Amino acid sequence: MGPEDARFPAVGESAGHYESFYLKCGDAASRRALWLRYTVHKRPGAAPVGSLWVTLFDEQGPHAAKVSPAPEELVADDGRDWVQIGDGRIGPDGCSGSIPDLATWELRFEGGEPPFPYLPRAWMYRAKLPRTKALSLRPAIRVSGTVTVRGRTMAVEEWPGMIGHNWGAEHAERWIWLHGTAFDAQPDAWIDATIGRIRIGRWTTPWVANGCLSLDGVRHRLGGLGRTRAVRVAEQPERAAFTLPGDGIVVRGEVSAPRADVVGWIYSDPAPGSQHHTAHCAIADMTLTVERPGHPPRALTVRGGATYELGMREHDHGIPLQPFSDP
Repeated sequence: MGPEDARFPAVGESAGHYESFYLKCGDAASRRALWLRYTVHKRPGAAPVGSLWVTLFDEQGPHAAKVSPAPEELVADDGRDWVQIGDGRIGPDGCSGSIPDLATWELRFEGGEPPFPYLPRAWMYRAKLPRTKALSLRPAIRVSGTVTVRGRTMAVEEWPGMIGHNWGAEHAERWIWLHGTAFDAQPDAWIDATIGRIRIGRWTTPWVANGCLSLDGVRHRLGGLGRTRAVRVAEQPERAAFTLPGDGIVVRGEVSAPRADVVGWIYSDPAPGSQHHTAHCAIADMTLTVERPGHPPRALTVRGGATYELGMREHDHGIPLQPFSDP
């Protein structure tokens, strides 16, 4: 099974599963961004259900919509697309979709780089743990087209972005997704990292980071199981400070956004009754300091072009939730 293949068709009837193909793109200068998700949710013993999620970020804050068509409207790998859900599709060339009375989009993708697997070893994608698998299908692309959400129509003109794919039997107990591009003076650099805490029985692991910093055309892997003790995270729903060690590199950073720019969603686990609240902003500010032996520190800064997502169990975070169930 290849990295672009949807996993849900191979999941047994008695098993639970979730899966997502997602797109993030944005224009940092105007503080506008788009976050799209094509998801699959399968409870044990039930048929998988697809959902289309869209959030448009602009100067008025996030505008969001979601729909979950009937199970029979979920189709995987027809030779052109990675997945089709109702009136939505996403594949290597682009994506489109519509949510009745709420949203429409038509986008095309250009460029890109080879996929980046967050997990550092191929066997980890076959192992039971971690229960969440993820990879960056298109780490650096340009996106063009149009999108309308709740009456807000926006032209997307070669916005830098990425496409990711994740799947698993349950979400991490707590997670962070960091993404940044279009840095001042370093427009081709990007960072893409997942940081998670995993529950194993009654025990929750420390933060485990897996990611990449692409700088001057060179990819530097960040995190890994052997570096968990050096990972530092101080997180809140609208900001985080972090230290991510790598092979001959350390990245220290901060990411933040006003609360009015953060959207809240409910993410359900396949197990009935289990869910997370997720706070997400795709127009956040990010500052990185890159340290490497024999090199002076490098500073990377972007305002309005970073993504910060926090998945959590608590419900007292103060971020308004969108009025949509999952699925």
